[in-house]
Amino acid sequence: MLIKDIKKSTYFKAIDETTLCELIHPENDNVEMDCSIAHAILGPDQSSLPHKLINSIEIYYILDGMGKIYINKESNVLKTGQSVYIPSNACQRIKNIGKDDLKFLCIVSPPWRGEDESICK
Repeated sequence: MLIKDIKKSTYFKAIDETTLCELIHPENDNVEMDCSIAHAILGPDQSSLPHKLINSIEIYYILDGMGKIYINKESNVLKTGQSVYIPSNACQRIKNIGKDDLKFLCIVSPPWRGEDESICK
């Protein structure tokens, strides 16, 4: 049985400037699954850099706060309890438009790999 505690997780600044930690990743946790799950945080008025995942789709699930998601030429507001599908190779970014931290899960399938992520030009 694999149980991980977010309070004991190590956070880092990702390539897109989001603060995140890998919650479960098959390569790091010796589990068989077709996705990885990370917990991301953006402070008030912070935004991730425009980026894309070349070979993976991504789902953001908003745990707390409010953000504006930009995917290619579309944008929309996301609130607690909502999720958004981000297709592979789509230029994406999210901006915290609330007064508190924006906290969300990043579910990536197939699992996230650093070499598949790049900043949009």
